[in-house]
Amino acid sequence: MRVGVIGAGLMGREVASAFGRWFALLDCPVRPELVAVCDTNPAALDWFRRVPGVAHFDTDARVLLARTDVDVVYVAVPHDAHESLYTEVLRSGKDLFAEKPFGIDLAAARRLRDLSAQLGRFVRVSSEFPFLPGAQRAHRLAASGALGRIIGVRCAFLHSSDLDPDKPINWKRQSAHCGEAGVMNDLGLHVAHLPLRLGWRPSRVHAQLQKLYHTRPDGRGGRAPCDTWDNAVLNASFEAAGEAVPLTLEMKRMAPGETNTWIFEVTGTDHGVRFSTKEPKTLWTFRRAKEQLWERTDLGFDMPFKAITGGIFEPGFPDILMQMWAAFLAERAGLLGGRFGCATPDEAVAQHEIWAAALESQREQSVVVLPPPAP
Repeated sequence: MRVGVIGAGLMGREVASAFGRWFALLDCPVRPELVAVCDTNPAALDWFRRVPGVAHFDTDARVLLARTDVDVVYVAVPHDAHESLYTEVLRSGKDLFAEKPFGIDLAAARRLRDLSAQLGRFVRVSSEFPFLPGAQRAHRLAASGALGRIIGVRCAFLHSSDLDPDKPINWKRQSAHCGEAGVMNDLGLHVAHLPLRLGWRPSRVHAQLQKLYHTRPDGRGGRAPCDTWDNAVLNASFEAAGEAVPLTLEMKRMAPGETNTWIFEVTGTDHGVRFSTKEPKTLWTFRRAKEQLWERTDLGFDMPFKAITGGIFEPGFPDILMQMWAAFLAERAGLLGGRFGCATPDEAVAQHEIWAAALESQREQSVVVLPPPAP
């Protein structure tokens, strides 16, 4: 499968790196080849000249999209460019691997979802962390029904990347480019992916949003407005077995002591499960017995798509990025085979519905009831 990348920044380079070690996978039925890269900054393309197989270095997305030797396009650009670029990809006849949040807001996400369905394109949205072995095990346990009646769910993604008030402004700190939802747009799909896949769509949301620094250095000796939400804690609930179950969704750019911590925890009346990237090889499981026990399991390298890596070793971000891409390629070919799949356009729209409710909750200082999903 021939891939073009639009956006030659951090994630574009990560994708090229993943494809470069594709031979490490043993059972993925599709092999990708990076053939074209596009960025409006010509200097950003230089790194890709070391990547074997890349034949095209474009500065205009329309040129890349007109190429007949590109089947799928991955786009990693600021949120305000999502709708226009994703629309161009879809109308060009190519399939799309989109970056989150899949449009700057709910209206854009709905338009993109509807257009992809109308045109019959295969579209998925990037969300890597559910491909970690601990996340996979936690998802299977939660989906199995073995936990008993669900008591509560906590999902979080925590950074400390913005604690320094002298960190220069960038597009993620400006609503015009990141979107009104701020940190929810930036980190939210990582947090919402598993609950939505499990059918735990919130019916009620109360949000506590924080803007902690209102200006940042502009890089020219002055200060620039910093108007996005830095932290978001959503106290929500979903319906299960006729009861409202508490669901906490937590997204923070200012969480002291954290760098890139992803958390998924579910407790039930019989069992529970907890996984955090703080302990990337460790799965915590709870069982109710005569004494209540939390037990620790070392997981090793237990990935959906098998690899040459020894089972005793621990995975890292490059590994789960490659697993996510393997899932995208396999599902596009109809060969996913029951494995966990990438985030869908419907799930991307559903997370935007939650963030829109959170923004309304913050404005009104109220609990917002979400309408049932459209049939």
